[in-house]
Amino acid sequence: MLLAANPTKFGKWGELSTLEAIAASYYIIGEKELSGRLLSIYTWGVRFLETNREPLEAYSQCSTSEDVVRVQSEFY
Repeated sequence: MLLAANPTKFGKWGELSTLEAIAASYYIIGEKELSGRLLSIYTWGVRFLETNREPLEAYSQCSTSEDVVRVQSEFY
């Protein structure tokens, strides 16, 4: 689960905007630059990456669903 940084749902776990969810997906599959470019269209976009950098990095290293569950339990 990731922490929202958008003004509407700021600070809420798992209540991401569509942009945050798409950017997180790109980040996790290794498209970090694209993720950053997408988020840059809003002033709060950089905050999303700053806030979620550690879990995003951990999720990007997962290769199985068990890995994802393990990472999720480490952060939440």
